[in-house]
Amino acid sequence: MPLSPTEQKYILHWGEMGTRWGVNRTVAQIHALLFLANAPLHAEHIVDTLGVARSNVSNSLKELQSWGLVKVTHVLGDRRDHFVALQDVWEIFRTIVEERKRREIDPTLTVLRQCAIEAEQDRGMEDATRQRMAQVLDFLEMLTDSYDDYKHLPPATLKRLLSMGGKVAKLL
Repeated sequence: MPLSPTEQKYILHWGEMGTRWGVNRTVAQIHALLFLANAPLHAEHIVDTLGVARSNVSNSLKELQSWGLVKVTHVLGDRRDHFVALQDVWEIFRTIVEERKRREIDPTLTVLRQCAIEAEQDRGMEDATRQRMAQVLDFLEMLTDSYDDYKHLPPATLKRLLSMGGKVAKLL
């Protein structure tokens, strides 16, 4: 599939942004390609289009599937697996946030909660240090609770909420 100059720019930039977000460049580029594609793509097509190694494409597709951003589908008359990306930007955002929460925030909260319990018995720790640790735990728990409140809102409600922007802050 020949890419237009704009599609190339989009995919390359998405790969660059992926590296800044801690995502492998090829993983991000494949996600961008599948997001822009108007039909399911098989791995060989991705290899040819992006000019990356087949093994890299295979590993990247597995990673995208583990995140829930890409799904396998089949095309009549073709025995190969084809891949499609989520197309709804709200669903993509929710999926990424949920996965990052599960992979990064939840384990951190577990350790911070353990540290808070241990800090109560740790006579070698100063009160000021204990308080700072508690502040981080409180902050992350507040963010997680807020996320849990908002994650099930319909996209239309989230759009209205986000479009209110600074108006809410001024109201408060």
